[in-house]
Amino acid sequence: MSDDGRHALTIIAFVGSVFSPYYAWARKRAAAPSAVDPHDFCSLNVALYGDCRRWAMTERDRGALSRDASSLAIGPSALAWDGTTLTIEIDETATPLPSRLRGTVRVRPAGLTGKSFALDGAGLHRWRPIAPCSDVEVDLARPGLSWRGHGYLDSNIGDEPVESAFVRWDWSRAALPDGSAAVLYHAIRRGADGGEGAETGLALKFDRSGAVTEFDAPPPVMLPASAWRVPRETRADPGTAVTIVDTLEDTPFYARSLITGTLGGEPVTAVHESLSLDRFAAPWVQAMLPFRMPRRRTRR
Repeated sequence: MSDDGRHALTIIAFVGSVFSPYYAWARKRAAAPSAVDPHDFCSLNVALYGDCRRWAMTERDRGALSRDASSLAIGPSALAWDGTTLTIEIDETATPLPSRLRGTVRVRPAGLTGKSFALDGAGLHRWRPIAPCSDVEVDLARPGLSWRGHGYLDSNIGDEPVESAFVRWDWSRAALPDGSAAVLYHAIRRGADGGEGAETGLALKFDRSGAVTEFDAPPPVMLPASAWRVPRETRADPGTAVTIVDTLEDTPFYARSLITGTLGGEPVTAVHESLSLDRFAAPWVQAMLPFRMPRRRTRR
């Protein structure tokens, strides 16, 4: 998020993309779904919000993937860690109207968090908030745009399709006035009957050194559903209101929003995400995904 609040950017590097319809179809066709190579379904998702909106997520096969302990390249885009800064070189084509999305983003963590959290009972889905408090520099050539702001870096690792373990979840990250960050995670797991089962709830505060403390999650607050009727829920101090400032992303199964509310007695602005895995798994949604996620094979 830019310091002036006018721009926002989300970048997700996928190896074995949980949202890939091609990966899902390959698992369905395979005699042994676990034998399908996740490295064959990779992408860099870039979503730019503000006056110059762009969205890109071109999927590529394993021939376009290169990685080691400090770098990851997916097609023409790449990420590199030098010990203090994560540098992201973006070279993508936006959809649905083709346009270039090219430039450099630098993420400088104030501190690193070494802790990870299991999101399901079996520990097959794990979340690590690597650097919840980071300074961000964005320098894009196409579109021509530069800004500075604050950001967040995390990772998710799963050993099975995400829709197998969860029905839906809500997540938010709020920048606090003292420079720390608060993250709220609420996931509804899939029960043995395929419906709603147990819940996972996390309420965490991270200071700029990376130290994490847990706090009691405030009461839930139901937000208006998205235009695609994706349910949205968050948490806030009792008796306080939460406002949706803007819906940044509105899809049949996922919504990303900018919200304001009160947390720990302080006014906060947060990036909020809601994900419906039942909707994601619906055949009609899977059939729509290739229009936003084209696949490009490596030339050999």
